[in-house]
Amino acid sequence: MTHPLWIGTSFKMNKTRAESVAYATRLRSALGDGVPGVRAFVIPPATALAEVSAVLDGSPVRTGVQNAHWADGGAWTGELSVPQAADAGARIVEIGHSERRAHFAETDGTVRLKVGAVLRHGLTPLVCCGESAEVFERGGSVGHVLRQAEAAFADLADGLERALIAYEPVWAIGEHGREPRPEEVAPVHEALAAEWGGRVGGILYGGSVSPDNAAGLLGVPGVGGLFVGRAAWEVEGYLRILEAGRRHAGARA
Repeated sequence: MTHPLWIGTSFKMNKTRAESVAYATRLRSALGDGVPGVRAFVIPPATALAEVSAVLDGSPVRTGVQNAHWADGGAWTGELSVPQAADAGARIVEIGHSERRAHFAETDGTVRLKVGAVLRHGLTPLVCCGESAEVFERGGSVGHVLRQAEAAFADLADGLERALIAYEPVWAIGEHGREPRPEEVAPVHEALAAEWGGRVGGILYGGSVSPDNAAGLLGVPGVGGLFVGRAAWEVEGYLRILEAGRRHAGARA
């Protein structure tokens, strides 16, 4: 079975409520009935989630949240629960981004707890996996990423078909990330597709994605979509990447 392509963006800690709403309004107008063969999504800052979700309600664009706690409620100061995220309109929960792992003590264990909570509440977990430059340079990328994915979904089955995996090599993401060559990310995507392609809803690539390289990355075996950063923070850039997705989806139909 051929899954639809998932192509989305996270704003990270950027954009005010007004800026996020303006983006969503422009995007909804530009997309109309959607992009054939593509599922679009936007993950704004939590401060703007409810308003962006309201703008995009009834449109083909899903909204998400950048993080959520595994508990449904309680004394977790500063955290956001999955039910609260859903109440604000989120249908996707990003989990395990390398910045969360590096700076906020996110572990394979807490990723697993969060995935379980998201699935339990009927939302879509978007699980980020990726290796450092050091792991990449010594040829350990495939094993490292497969271990992260296995830990994230350990002993989970119900709803797993809703889950998404985003392979985001740490050396390729962020302002100072290096644009990868397709052949550099192909081994990991081929391994993820072989292990998880029949069980999860999609396997995305993220890291230095741009309108110029989107088509080439979508052509890598095992890539089922794109998770985009700064190149999609302006609507026009996101639309160009979505157009690359439409062409790719049409060619494989």
